Amino acid sequence: MPNSVSIANKKANFLFEIVKKFQAGLILTGSEVKSVKFGRASISEAFCYFRKDQLLVKSMNIAIYEPATYNNHEPTRIRQLLLKKSEITTLQNKVKERGLTIVPLVLYVNERGLVKLDIALAKGKKVFDKRESIKNRDQKRSLDRDMKRRT
Repeated sequence: MPNSVSIANKKANFLFEIVKKFQAGLILTGSEVKSVKFGRASISEAFCYFRKDQLLVKSMNIAIYEPATYNNHEPTRIRQLLLKKSEITTLQNKVKERGLTIVPLVLYVNERGLVKLDIALAKGKKVFDKRESIKNRDQKRSLDRDMKRRT
């Protein structure tokens, strides 16, 4: 089994401006944990929302773990995130008052073997902000190429 598995949401930094990051645990079944440890998950379509005082993540796809036979899980079920009560109320208030959203960034297994999800309080970028991001990325890429040629 691989030691350090991390599954990133590559679109998040392009589509959103990150305001603040949080680390959350997940309530998972055994077969889900095995699939994540083998890197068979996707968070690119996932999003977070509140139901009562719980923070939930929807559309996170964790592939079926074949050796689990009949004890398998549903790949895209709704999963609960584990945060401190104060963090949950802070996130709820920020989302209500400022029009911010909560975006999953990285799903990974920490050094103790626990599955964690980095989430961020984020603000949607406008079209011109996205163009600026593309322009900056292209400039950085061309600078890196020039530096590589000179050495």
